[in-house]
Amino acid sequence: MSEQRLPVPDDFRTGLAELGEGAYALAWVAGDSRPTAWTEVAPRVGESGIARPGADLTRITLQEVTHGPHETLRRWVELDDGVQHLAIITAEPDGLREHTPGELAAHLVHDPADDQAQLTDLLAGWLYRRNAQAPQGLELGWITAAAAWTCHMRALSAYPPFVVLAQSLQRAGEQDESITDLVVDTGLRIADLLDRLERPFRPRADLIDMWHAVETLSADVPILADTADWLLDQISLRDAPAQQLRAVLEPDISDYLRDQSAGGHSPDVTLPALDAPRAAQLATARETVRAYTTAAYAGREQEARQLQDAFPVPGRALATSGPAALWRQNSATARDAVDDLTAQRAATTAEDSTDYFADPELLHAQTAYLAAREGQLLLLHDALGRLAFPASAPRDLPKALAPVAAAQTQRRVIEAFGTPERAAQALDGQLHYQRQRPVPAHQRATAGTETELLTRTRAALEPLTAAVLPLDQENIRSRVQEAMSRPAAPVAGLTPVPVTHTESHARAQNADPDAVGVHR
Repeated sequence: MSEQRLPVPDDFRTGLAELGEGAYALAWVAGDSRPTAWTEVAPRVGESGIARPGADLTRITLQEVTHGPHETLRRWVELDDGVQHLAIITAEPDGLREHTPGELAAHLVHDPADDQAQLTDLLAGWLYRRNAQAPQGLELGWITAAAAWTCHMRALSAYPPFVVLAQSLQRAGEQDESITDLVVDTGLRIADLLDRLERPFRPRADLIDMWHAVETLSADVPILADTADWLLDQISLRDAPAQQLRAVLEPDISDYLRDQSAGGHSPDVTLPALDAPRAAQLATARETVRAYTTAAYAGREQEARQLQDAFPVPGRALATSGPAALWRQNSATARDAVDDLTAQRAATTAEDSTDYFADPELLHAQTAYLAAREGQLLLLHDALGRLAFPASAPRDLPKALAPVAAAQTQRRVIEAFGTPERAAQALDGQLHYQRQRPVPAHQRATAGTETELLTRTRAALEPLTAAVLPLDQENIRSRVQEAMSRPAAPVAGLTPVPVTHTESHARAQNADPDAVGVHR
């Protein structure tokens, strides 16, 4: 057993399995930073999801390895800080398995060899600490403690057993029947909320109601933060303006998605990771969509409207422009993006699609997303086509319009990407992804051509992203002050005569009263 956090070895599952059937790994799990998945599967509250197929094991940091459910539960209770997620993991023949503390406690309750009094004292001490460490204090701290119990220990019971709760109240010196009722009511309410969350079909009104409830609790029970974000994503998936905003802001990652679908089911294939620039743009898009959805359903309509107006939905063109058609002809990623969009539209409008009956709001939002995404892809491909294959000026174009025609490329880049810098980030990310080795088998035929095309396009974009020197306010201010402090140069041929204040006043008194600008 080690008190230090250790990096997870590459053969984590194999090494854990070799320690025997009773070996448990306690590991801290960071949040999932991959913003590509808009999953319909509800997260299981109390688990991190690290044992699901395809999970990113780089998110975990090994704390220690324990043996047996009693020692594991005891160490989890001691280490849990109520903020970071401490996962309990075992190795199974077909992969990893994650356990909640409630599962271990339920196993120990039915184990006649285990000391039940010691187990009760262990759970009571953990419940008391969750109350004592709650930021609200007093009775509100017990709400936080009850919520934490339901999230982690629901496999044992929806709310703390009375024998556990009685010991916790005794430690706090608050043996009050009203607090007991408060803890029980809170546990039952949250358990009902989690049961509703696991239902297969959830109308938007139900999702909104659950989001308001979870959002209120997530500030004090951090384990619910992922659930609140997931509910927010589900609401946005059923909101047409939110999906249109997503369609405009998300970069094209068709190359990454193609690799995932081609090798995602083969454990022997090492898939390249998504490049950092486009991953950052995806994360920003997700945050913006969540900000819009939060404002729209929290009563801040003006703020939601401002986000909508800041990123207008591109109009759907009736025909593909020449530069866009040329780009799609030469770019495998562009063709994949168009084909994937066509496949999504066909699946959405298929006669056997259950979305027509199960969730019409979801269908409407999906249709809005696909229409906006089609317009956005056309803008992207048109801008890239103009950069990669610049057209000469038309023969009969008046000379006065030549600069106007040349400026259309920059205008298209800004219209498609927002800024030339953002376009450069997207191209740099796609180039970095293309150059990862080894190249997947399905990509070998087009990798060289695609890389050369992206390199040429990135070079053509360089003049548009030339750095502009920012204004140095301090330098400007110091130069102005220096100029103001310098004495005025004398005019040639004139000798200034010093005049005292008394003489100037006397002159003014003796001046002609009818003179303009002189007043006594």
